[in-house]
Amino acid sequence: MKYELIALIAESWRAMAHNGRWMSWNLFLALVPLAVSFLLFYRPRSRFLLWGTAFLLGATFLPNTRHVVAYGVHLIRDLGKTYVLGAIVITVLLMALDIWVLRQRGARSLRWWGGFLAFIAFLPNAPYVLTDIIHLIDQIRWGYSVWVITLALIPQYLLFMVVGFEAYVLSVINLGYYLKQQGLGQFILVAELIVHGLCAIGIYLGRFIRFNSWDIITNPDELVNTVMNDLIGKRPVLVMVVTFLVITCLYWLMKQVSLGISQQHLKSKPQEDLANGNATSSGPIS
Repeated sequence: MKYELIALIAESWRAMAHNGRWMSWNLFLALVPLAVSFLLFYRPRSRFLLWGTAFLLGATFLPNTRHVVAYGVHLIRDLGKTYVLGAIVITVLLMALDIWVLRQRGARSLRWWGGFLAFIAFLPNAPYVLTDIIHLIDQIRWGYSVWVITLALIPQYLLFMVVGFEAYVLSVINLGYYLKQQGLGQFILVAELIVHGLCAIGIYLGRFIRFNSWDIITNPDELVNTVMNDLIGKRPVLVMVVTFLVITCLYWLMKQVSLGISQQHLKSKPQEDLANGNATSSGPIS
């Protein structure tokens, strides 16, 4: 019995270690937009949330340092004057639109818009983790024992997908809070649906066409051609519609859970904090 238990633990460890590399990389990409949302839209008061996100970013980044450096070198090498000028033109146009729509006294900085574009580009990586369930199906076919699948692989995948998708939920909640602060609260639902739609497109491009977020800069020609030519077929549209519905339903469910936990946390604070307006029913996660 003892040797069987040791063998089971060893087999479970090997199976989970096999997933560790790619899971850490995908989770790092999922956490990037959450960290950016803290910088752009809303900085939560909860130190646990801030430090927890920072810890997870570091823990998922370190095993993939070599890959990140390689991608960075590849990105810098592929950058050209055309792309840089195009990015500047787009940024200036967005700033002009911001002044016209929001009628603010001053425009947001180039750094803010650069962060916003990075937020949009990396955001599909968060709900993308849901599609990694296909790897679990493959591993089940590899012949692992029922105990390894039940006690090791399934919990590992569930934790991975919950953390990744929760990063998406919190990111979009922070975006909604920012819109509310700008006096655009009535557009939160529309913005959420647009974000879900963009992520559905991004997930299809990533899972089936194998594009990455940085291809917007490094490979824009092929990306645009693919979007214009390959996304209008019946199969891509069907996949994206189903993906959109799944993201929308799961987002609504986890948003309610997240806001409920936030409200429960706020209720535990002194009454004077509540009287000062620190808690709102539609506010972000604190």
